[in-house]
Amino acid sequence: MSAAYVLLEDGTRLDGELCGHPEAATGEVVFNTSMTGYQESVTDPSYAGQIIIFTYPLIGNYGVSAEAMESDRIHARGAIMRDAKNYQDAATAEGGWLDWLADCGVPGIGGVDTRALVRQIRDRGAMRGGIFPADLPEAEARERVAAEPSMDGADLARTVTPPEPVRFEGDGPHVVGIDTGVKTSIVRQLRQRGCRLTLLPCTSSAADVLAEDPDLVFLANGPGDPAALGYIVDTVRELVGKRPLFGICLGHQLLCRAVGLETFKLPFGHRGANHPVKDLTSGRIDITSQNHGFAVQGPGGEPRIEGDEPVRWETDFGVAELTHLNLYDRTVEGLVLKDVPGATVQYHPEAGPGPHDARHLFDSFLALAG
Repeated sequence: MSAAYVLLEDGTRLDGELCGHPEAATGEVVFNTSMTGYQESVTDPSYAGQIIIFTYPLIGNYGVSAEAMESDRIHARGAIMRDAKNYQDAATAEGGWLDWLADCGVPGIGGVDTRALVRQIRDRGAMRGGIFPADLPEAEARERVAAEPSMDGADLARTVTPPEPVRFEGDGPHVVGIDTGVKTSIVRQLRQRGCRLTLLPCTSSAADVLAEDPDLVFLANGPGDPAALGYIVDTVRELVGKRPLFGICLGHQLLCRAVGLETFKLPFGHRGANHPVKDLTSGRIDITSQNHGFAVQGPGGEPRIEGDEPVRWETDFGVAELTHLNLYDRTVEGLVLKDVPGATVQYHPEAGPGPHDARHLFDSFLALAG
């Protein structure tokens, strides 16, 4: 390992040791609080354009495997760690974490005071930054960070969507997804329930979706700012009321925007596997896996819902009712459309990584198909 440093756009610098691929990388710097699942995290398309700080100190201590992939490649631009390991002692390991990062062309940095770095982001918000070898002058690093586009207004869905439809056979309902960066774990959950699944490019029109004759339309997770995806919102808007819809994460935000609600950028996002979410219809509290930087505004434009009542929005397609609430910061985590068939959750019921508390939601979503 060679000397390296992390630099944030506010001038914060922390030194460490370069590992993985020996090149610089820039992106939006965010943090993930999960204790496991580092490989699943970096291969989640929702991390496109971002550098992940892992708050758990030991990263790489059980290796990597093909089974842990959430897509066909790494989408995160880099990894920042306290204690980076290259072990492959686990029974399922097929290689070392740092060797794999290097083979994939993705830089990492270890030996960083991640606690101090995360505190800075919690205080100042997620910001642009980069991983740089020590011999790169800081003045040049600052220029590279400043040249990195902001996540506000970023359309990254086009960078992760498949170029052609992807089809999986099944005997159950036909679920047609608008693929803005779907995770393999979501595909797995739908296929385990017997669904016939078709994933379309995110540039597909409403006519393209309807031509597949779906029983249910799925809006996937993915990266970037939902407010920058007006072309997908327009497509979804044409589908509301014509077919049942459900959305997860970015898909939740897109369906909400399609019916006339607004989204906003969270200060530092929700990324981890320990977020308590209350189901307001049952009173049940699930511990959930989360990965998003944007959220849906409340009925009055507020970022927080102060009570535990299922508040309602008047949308362009009738009433929407709050169904799920984040108990950390009281942001909107899910809703149901009352006058047309549709429902959403902001978090990841498939986990991958994370707890499996919320996987029952897939059954609820499939019930929309009748």
